[in-house]
Amino acid sequence: MMHLPQMARELRLAKKEGVEVISVWMWIDGRTDALGKLSGSNEKVFKVIDEVGYKGQIWVSFAANFFEDLSDSEAIAKGAEMIAFLSKRATTLGCKIGLYNHGDWFGEPKNQIQIIKALPDKNLGLVYNFHHAHHQIDAYPEMLDTMLPYLWYVNLSGLRKEGPKILPIGKGNHEKEMIQLLLDKGYTGDFGILGHVAEKDVELVLKANLNGLRTMHIE
Repeated sequence: MMHLPQMARELRLAKKEGVEVISVWMWIDGRTDALGKLSGSNEKVFKVIDEVGYKGQIWVSFAANFFEDLSDSEAIAKGAEMIAFLSKRATTLGCKIGLYNHGDWFGEPKNQIQIIKALPDKNLGLVYNFHHAHHQIDAYPEMLDTMLPYLWYVNLSGLRKEGPKILPIGKGNHEKEMIQLLLDKGYTGDFGILGHVAEKDVELVLKANLNGLRTMHIE
């Protein structure tokens, strides 16, 4: 996780300045994370959350290797076990778990939803990211009907099938219709805009995305 050594300081500074931190991100890797035994980095995330009293969402993604050589049913069972473990820890700290699409098997909402359905007693939701949705553009209208009951957050990006992965909002040829469809179908959750360009000033990246969003005239 980026900025992990400064995470506690950053969260305290945000609170002091009145900046609401909606979520922190957690990456589960099959080489370093196992049920009941997380990597040092992920244990640090939980430690900092506890230390600073952060109350929010933890957006969880999985590396492909976590589900390597498993059937869909086996992967759902293994994913559900880990999400249940993470959710229990998060709940004790006043947080909840969002399932974050980041490509590969876990990046398919149909698989994430099956994991959520396997854990009906947990407070879980989906975080859908346009910047990992290039291969899902054609299937998006049908997918959206399935996702809507579980959808907490949608992170926006410009979208072209051919890429690039990160594109300013308004510079693609699919994001406007996809955002409009979300609203037409009654989505009332939150939207996010990511400053996901390492070589540029994040303030400028965010402003460009906001400007692009304004020019699309979403109804």
